[in-house]
Amino acid sequence: MADPSSSFGTSSPESTSSSLPKAAASPKAAASSNAAASSNAAASNGTASNGAAPNGTAPHGTAPHGTTANFAASNSEASKAPASDAPATTSAEPGHPVPPLSVGERLLALRDRILASPGFQRWASAFPLTRPIALSRSRRVFDLCAGFVYSQTVLAAVRLDLFTRLSRGPMAPAELADACGLPLDRLERLLGSATALGLVRRTRSGRIALGAMGAPLVGNEALARMVEHNVLFYHDLADPVALLRDGPGDKGLLHGYWAYTRSSEAKDLTSEQVGPYSALMAASQPLVSREILDAYPFQRHRRILDVGGGEGAFLEQVGLRHHRLELGLFDLPAVAARARERLSERFSPSRLHLNGGDFFRDPLPRGADVITLVRILHDHDDHETRALLGSVREALPPGGTVVVAEPMAGTRGAETVGAAYFSLYLLAMGQGRPRSPAEYRALLREAGFRKIRSPRPRSPVLTSVVTGVA
Repeated sequence: MADPSSSFGTSSPESTSSSLPKAAASPKAAASSNAAASSNAAASNGTASNGAAPNGTAPHGTAPHGTTANFAASNSEASKAPASDAPATTSAEPGHPVPPLSVGERLLALRDRILASPGFQRWASAFPLTRPIALSRSRRVFDLCAGFVYSQTVLAAVRLDLFTRLSRGPMAPAELADACGLPLDRLERLLGSATALGLVRRTRSGRIALGAMGAPLVGNEALARMVEHNVLFYHDLADPVALLRDGPGDKGLLHGYWAYTRSSEAKDLTSEQVGPYSALMAASQPLVSREILDAYPFQRHRRILDVGGGEGAFLEQVGLRHHRLELGLFDLPAVAARARERLSERFSPSRLHLNGGDFFRDPLPRGADVITLVRILHDHDDHETRALLGSVREALPPGGTVVVAEPMAGTRGAETVGAAYFSLYLLAMGQGRPRSPAEYRALLREAGFRKIRSPRPRSPVLTSVVTGVA
């Protein structure tokens, strides 16, 4: 349910007014995040709409004097590891000998030693044919180091409502400073950073206007909510080595935010406890919903059951697009009550089948011929994921379909979302891990599903999809 990534991507204000992540993973999340730019693209990729993930994925900045020659370069294609959706593996199991390096691995190791050589770096930055590659690589490395500054620039702009103010038209810096309540000289510092990141631009008359990366944030509740939400994440990453060594502990803000991760009796959680993360997930959901609805033909089914469906934001989008489909939802009692309040305003009672319970302890409701798990499985560890998929298989009739949708590791075009952002986000949250489409295909086969497919959505930054037939 936790999925901040859902805000990674761009869309018009009209299309995002009701959107955002199913929260970071289990409560169903980049848009992005403090690092996003249009999906905080990616969130983010950031996620801003460019799918850049929060830390360090914003547009290239200018490296300080002296850094260009020190950041190595080589042919960019040769140094990129190919994207793969194969499951992550370790070199050897404990107690087993490590296999010798292959010829290809030895050649790559030699290449890496050359790239790490200061002498080669100096040569590559001076040689005419390799200099452009060296400069590009140096900017990318600098962006990795400066990513937090970029994300904080986005956070400041969001909190000052900068993008909404500029959406009404270009403004003089002094006028904008008065509107934001900032001294002009300090606003100019923010504007300088925002201009370098493409969030705003200066007109020929010296006024400030929206930039290409800032426009998707206008009226985009999903992105704004994720930018604010990532403040918790950055707090937990203040000492990343401690997080990796010791885990989130009781003081982790994300661990505390997702109430179900710290409750042995999740069914007893109150509306006040589930409210914050449920609202976050609901705000981000429309962005993800459109991708899923475009990737899979729900019109072939009679009734859908959205497991872990939160406040019903995804189910609402399904119902609005497919008018004959019966709508079912299963989530914690306090969450299901919030969904009932939301959905009863849009659909007739005869069309709704909303149930409260704990999907790890209670059987899933029967009667649906398609069950969706939207930003649910990556919130949970492997044994829980296997158990939940087994319950889904039991609840489906022969020929019924399961649809798994969430940001996945190793997805081409969205590598930073699953492997970089969510890997650490879910660690800070206290449970779960990102998985690749190949891993989900294997888990579905293990649970007894067949005809397993991976339909490709338009924006893999927001979600990937894997389906299977019972």
